[in-house]
Amino acid sequence: LDYDSIQDALVTMVNPNNYNINTFDNYTPILPVASATATSYSTQQCIIEDYTLNKEQQAAFLIITNHLDGDKERHKGTNNGQLIMCIPGCGGTGKSQLIRAVTKYFLITKRMQMMRKLAPTGIAAAEIGGMTIHSFLGEQRNSGKPRTIKPGDTKLENQWRLVEYLLVDEMSMVGLTLLGKLNRIMSAAKHADPQIPFGSINVIFFGDYLQYRPVYDAPLYTDFSQPSKNKSGQSRSEKEIQQRAARSLILQINCVIKLSQQMRTEDERYLELLERLRQGNCNLQDYELLSTRIVGQPSVSSLRESRWNEAPILAYRNEVRTQLNNKAAVHNAAQLGLQPMVCVAQDTCKGKPIEDPILMKKLLELSDSKTEHLPGLLPFVPGMPVILTQ
Repeated sequence: LDYDSIQDALVTMVNPNNYNINTFDNYTPILPVASATATSYSTQQCIIEDYTLNKEQQAAFLIITNHLDGDKERHKGTNNGQLIMCIPGCGGTGKSQLIRAVTKYFLITKRMQMMRKLAPTGIAAAEIGGMTIHSFLGEQRNSGKPRTIKPGDTKLENQWRLVEYLLVDEMSMVGLTLLGKLNRIMSAAKHADPQIPFGSINVIFFGDYLQYRPVYDAPLYTDFSQPSKNKSGQSRSEKEIQQRAARSLILQINCVIKLSQQMRTEDERYLELLERLRQGNCNLQDYELLSTRIVGQPSVSSLRESRWNEAPILAYRNEVRTQLNNKAAVHNAAQLGLQPMVCVAQDTCKGKPIEDPILMKKLLELSDSKTEHLPGLLPFVPGMPVILTQ
């Protein structure tokens, strides 16, 4: 292989049997790739060029794809070559692009059935062409009832039978409780030794811990070495025990590549602002720069201008967001010469359609913040992207 393209990438191996959170003596730099066949090398290089992967992305891509092709030498001694990898990086460093490149390799080599892509939210899952973790676990939203794992669950086993690689995006929003649940289901589905993490499936985490935290759950980086808040002599709760077990899974990550090269923008001033924003150290100059993007300022005279009509808009109220989306749909339809359509929600009460016109009108006018983000009136135009949820 041509190592020149990946020699600057940071790759580390962690020995889980000698892990010490206070020292880094057991972190050993390794070469990211050991070997590859001529056929896979040609395919890899084509994808690297097609997706314009930088050196760091290439290193991660080659580790995953060569591991898929049988190169497990670098991970011997860690559960028979199991790859538990973390690819951190702030927004814009190309994590989603890397996932798309890896997906392409699985597709070209006809091994898509071996991979699953999961994310904690619907939008994040749609971005990578995957599923939400809850959907894949077979749990209904807001049901409050966790999935029961039974030995010999044929449906569960069939879901995971061919899966050997699991890609998890937006790891900052994945909590320890959720990860523990995922681990238990994977172990049961694969009939694996509970001591082997993730049922021996290779897992790759993507994300940035400085982004959103998990909701009502402990983040993956929770430090349980600190004194517990429990009263002296009080036993740990079942939830904390499960979270500690899940934390031990994260400590078994054996390969890390950090993506640091910004791929989304080349504006140096904006990049500096983003870095200070991540660290919580913004200054007055940053505020003034962001203020130039407020609608109504001289720099943003009209959202109909080509520079702004496709720009993401941040709104501080759901009602404002809904109205902006509605106007955008109508405007887009006019530009395309199409008739906008409106999908009207059908509300029911105890399984029966609501027929009272006054009540129907009131329900349709409710903000979607009060209806689990399901709008009463949804305007759309043929060809516009949508996300469907179960």
